[in-house]
Amino acid sequence: MSARLMQGNEAVAEGAIAAGVRFFGGYPITPSTEIAEMMAKLLPKVGGTFIQMEDEIASMGVILGASLAGKKVLTASSGPGISLKQELIGYASATEIPAVIVNVQRVGPSTGQPTAPSQGDVMQARWGTHGDHSIIAISPWSVREAFDLTIKSVNYAERFRVPVILLMDEIVGHLRENVELPAENEIEIYPRRAPKISRAEGYEPYAPDEDLVPNIANFGEGYHVHVTGLIHDETGFPVGSPKVTEDSIRRMHEKIERAADEIIEVQQEFMDDAEFAVVAFGGTARTAYEAVLNARAKGLKVGFVRLITIWPFADKIIAQLAKKVRGILVAELNYGQLVGEVQRAANGACLVKLCRKYDMTIFEPEEILASIENLVAEVK
Repeated sequence: MSARLMQGNEAVAEGAIAAGVRFFGGYPITPSTEIAEMMAKLLPKVGGTFIQMEDEIASMGVILGASLAGKKVLTASSGPGISLKQELIGYASATEIPAVIVNVQRVGPSTGQPTAPSQGDVMQARWGTHGDHSIIAISPWSVREAFDLTIKSVNYAERFRVPVILLMDEIVGHLRENVELPAENEIEIYPRRAPKISRAEGYEPYAPDEDLVPNIANFGEGYHVHVTGLIHDETGFPVGSPKVTEDSIRRMHEKIERAADEIIEVQQEFMDDAEFAVVAFGGTARTAYEAVLNARAKGLKVGFVRLITIWPFADKIIAQLAKKVRGILVAELNYGQLVGEVQRAANGACLVKLCRKYDMTIFEPEEILASIENLVAEVK
């Protein structure tokens, strides 16, 4: 297949279609609007449905309804819109409805600086909705990876019946690159889970399979499915029981924790001789990579670690990294969010420092390089 000049947001839409998404509900908001525009263009061509809702809350609600009816679904927004979606993201977690939410991050809080790049929604992705819940969040750093990780997000949502957040940022969303997309037969698709027993055999919608994920029937297929945001037992009906509450919350976490080693993806470069490491993600990782190359050209033994999976966090990998190197620099386009997780996982094994920026401009390689040199000097 020949290469195409493609924007990151466009690649998300293309990836969603390739993954089998056939329903999009959304509301325009920069810097994510191109995703909605592309889905409006592409979905009718494959028999799908696009609907612009009256607001972000309705957008989240409508995709959950479509998912319960058997469609693979997607919505896209940015920080203020993601804030509005949080109650229903929690509902999707509790009711185990597969859904993918794309967050093309911009400067906040509130309406902040529209279309200005930021990575300030790291903690929102994990803890934006209330209560104990499980979630998956992954972050691309290129246009092609935006395509690939959209497919992976849809597959994870379907496999684990969990909301998945594609944690984009404005840098990647509006980046344009020549991209060669894979052929249809090269793309791995996870199908919608289906009940393994009939109603007559005692089907219960929230009875977990061997991987702790329930095989909930789609609405309209002849099964009786009760859906509630209240804590419920395997029948789907609410139960005011301490044991059911404990079992339900534990299972929602363990279905992700059991597969964490498979879900968590990290790219590591120049680590064989590394005495220091730069940890970054998303669009900032592109600049951090250049800074690492410049540092090595100056004789500094610096490695590069890019977190592709943001949640669940790569605790084991960071713990191992901290035992290998003398210092870690975390570069992120915010006041400091990911750095706390790195410090927690490092557990004092090495010095962890923050290189932050939050003035609505992107990092320059020289800025991260200067922080690398400061880290090296401080350790020595």
